[in-house]
Amino acid sequence: MSNVLTKITQSACFKKKDRIPYINAVVLMGLFTFLFLGAEYLYVDVLSRMVSEDKTVLAQNYALGVSAAGFLLYSLLNRFCKNRLKAVCFVMISLTSVLCIALICMGTAYTAIFIAGLVLFLLLGLFGSAVFYVSMRMMKTDRYLARTVGISYALGILLQFANNNLVRSETAEAIILSIFLLLLVWMLIKNDRVYCEDKAEVSPDEEKSESNTGEHTKGSIVGILMILLVVLMTFIFSTLDSAVTLVHANGTVDIGQWPRILLALSGLAAGFVFDIKNRKYMGLVMYCVMVLSTICIVVLKLAGPFLVGLIVFYLSAGFFAVFFTSGFMELSRHMKTPELWAGMGRAVNNITAAVIANLVLTLLSSGSSIAVIVLVLFLFVAVSIVAAAYTFQKKVFMEQLITNAADAVSDKEKLRKFSEVFSFTEREAEVFGCLVTTEDNLQAIAESLYVSRRTLERHISAIYEKTGVKSRVGLLNLYNK
Repeated sequence: MSNVLTKITQSACFKKKDRIPYINAVVLMGLFTFLFLGAEYLYVDVLSRMVSEDKTVLAQNYALGVSAAGFLLYSLLNRFCKNRLKAVCFVMISLTSVLCIALICMGTAYTAIFIAGLVLFLLLGLFGSAVFYVSMRMMKTDRYLARTVGISYALGILLQFANNNLVRSETAEAIILSIFLLLLVWMLIKNDRVYCEDKAEVSPDEEKSESNTGEHTKGSIVGILMILLVVLMTFIFSTLDSAVTLVHANGTVDIGQWPRILLALSGLAAGFVFDIKNRKYMGLVMYCVMVLSTICIVVLKLAGPFLVGLIVFYLSAGFFAVFFTSGFMELSRHMKTPELWAGMGRAVNNITAAVIANLVLTLLSSGSSIAVIVLVLFLFVAVSIVAAAYTFQKKVFMEQLITNAADAVSDKEKLRKFSEVFSFTEREAEVFGCLVTTEDNLQAIAESLYVSRRTLERHISAIYEKTGVKSRVGLLNLYNK
């Protein structure tokens, strides 16, 4: 009886411990999504009452471009500021951000609001990069990565939807944004400190073994192809966004606020769809969404039904956001500077959207349907080529990771690397270790891990699915490759 109680207690504690990092990651990324969208809404709303629509859009594009620089700056902060100094920097940056929000809200002069907005979005970009990096480190493995990103994205969208519809005062909105910003910074400092403690436990030999030149070179190639893929996809999705926005601006159809619920649902659905088979089909699903978006742009330019375009736009936007966010977070684990790559997806999307916004609007407003269709089809072909190259290089990169893991000297290092490559959970890593380093039968392994035979078999099935093998012999061959 006591053995049964021990098993139940240990299993419950493990499950609770396993869930907490994912919950914290959802809250962190959800808060950032809400803050970024809320700040952008407040900034544009205040400017629109002072200057023309063209000047407002231009200021918004500058803000998006500056935020991309903020995403890239975090890697420098993380490298040169450690522990308490980093916490002090976070506090100072958050107070500066709150001051910028206050200046925007007061709305005394265009120049002051414009500069305050640029500073605010630069700092928000820095916080965003920190959020994605710390979230990635907290989760430890990539299991449920896409659905964690999808849930957090939906949370951020829904918070912004509630904020827009329930809060009518700009002062109240500024106060809410400031409170949520301070909450975000507090969570960042707290979880970053936990990460630093975990990192201190890694031995110098393990740190040295991670610095594999060939691995990092192949990772850089995959990263560059991923950047190019996101740039091209952003062009297509921004074109669809602008086509829908122009119809709304002309007064033909009022899309209002409620379609944002569809955006939240699409992000949520994307997370669960992408995580099927440990994100094996994520690229294929995203490519299908892109094909649908390309067709939709052509249909809209040929005076097709607007409702179809609206639904496809919100569907594609949610899937695309989850795709580039989870894609770069997954890749960052294997890069030499993970803090630079974790938030790269948002940085690339923001800077591309800012640069091409005026070009896309000019092209769509010109009335030349043939030019738009030709451009979109050209982009579709380019995306197809880059997607094929990215898929091939990523496959080569993953094979390199497996080879490097198999070449590790110590069993401890070897098991750790295999766990990272295949996104094993803590329990799956323990089961994998028992399967490849001992000759114990399943019953003996179950007893040593204080789990039932059925639970052990579920873990083994998950391991087989992630590694692509079908037997214990296959695992041994993979481990001793």
